[in-house]
Amino acid sequence: MSFHLFITIFLFFLQSSQEVDIRTRQILNDNQIQYLSDLANVQHTQTVLNNLLVPRVVGTKGHENVFNYITQELENLGYELEIDEFQQNAPNFGRLTFKNIVARLNPKARKYLVFACHYDSKFFKEFDFIGATDSAVPCAMMLNLVKVLSKELNHAKNQSSVSLKLVFFDGEEAFKDWSQKDSLYGSKHLAKKWQKGVHKSANGNTISQIQSIDLLVLLDLLGARDPTISSFFQNTEEWYIKLSSAEKRLARLGLLTNYRKQYFIDRQQFSFIEDDHVPFLQRGVKVLHIIPTPFPTVWHEEGDNADVIDLDTVENFNKILRVFTAEYLNLEIVQTKMPRSEEL
Repeated sequence: MSFHLFITIFLFFLQSSQEVDIRTRQILNDNQIQYLSDLANVQHTQTVLNNLLVPRVVGTKGHENVFNYITQELENLGYELEIDEFQQNAPNFGRLTFKNIVARLNPKARKYLVFACHYDSKFFKEFDFIGATDSAVPCAMMLNLVKVLSKELNHAKNQSSVSLKLVFFDGEEAFKDWSQKDSLYGSKHLAKKWQKGVHKSANGNTISQIQSIDLLVLLDLLGARDPTISSFFQNTEEWYIKLSSAEKRLARLGLLTNYRKQYFIDRQQFSFIEDDHVPFLQRGVKVLHIIPTPFPTVWHEEGDNADVIDLDTVENFNKILRVFTAEYLNLEIVQTKMPRSEEL
């Protein structure tokens, strides 16, 4: 991604041109939040990371292995997969094959809450770049979310007009220098495809696939200790506040580990970060961009490896995302006497 500052008036114009659509969502009580916290499965997160923390440059064996691992994990959980495969020329690399991974829980839902991240890593000739925060950890967070919430998500699979979709973008990173042509290969292709593609829900209504996105939540550069996350878009401020509320309630209940500072700081930041959300934003999709500012100190450095990951912070984020998802999708959270984490 590349960081550029634009004038505030541009952002206000962009945001005001999009319809604000905040629907009524449930608010979980303390016991339900405790239950979601108890679903923690740190061992699963670590296992996923062990499979992702390798160089993942498009066209390499490491990239292929990670693609196979992610798709197998999703298939094991019963998700319907769509592989958006295409070829494109890249500077210094020639013609490459890119593969976006799309996983749907309910293919016939009317709308989707979409969590997204990229799974490729950047090429550096000087060293093997692992890209732990960029973006192995976000991939692991998404896989952990659907793993530990599998019972609740499957129970709601065919009951809700809004369901869950995961997107793992390919080719986010530039192969030479970040530019309009050398960046965001996968997200540009998928957004263009979905703008033309047709989505037919169970009730027979037909809209474009891009219109079926209720909210796009993009995760990037996560996993280091004590990130600071701002709100970037006025028309999704309400959803940012819900993430912040989830964090505050978990903290009040003492359910966040080694928690030193608030992550979602209730601050609007009028800056623009080029990332995989941009092609969707340009097509009117509502975006919640979960990315720390400033970026981690190891951004695009050799040190962005397993050593920079703070597992307590990662698990704290996992809990926040569980609460947010349960409330957004109105999942039925029924307490049991024993947490199910050991079963997973």
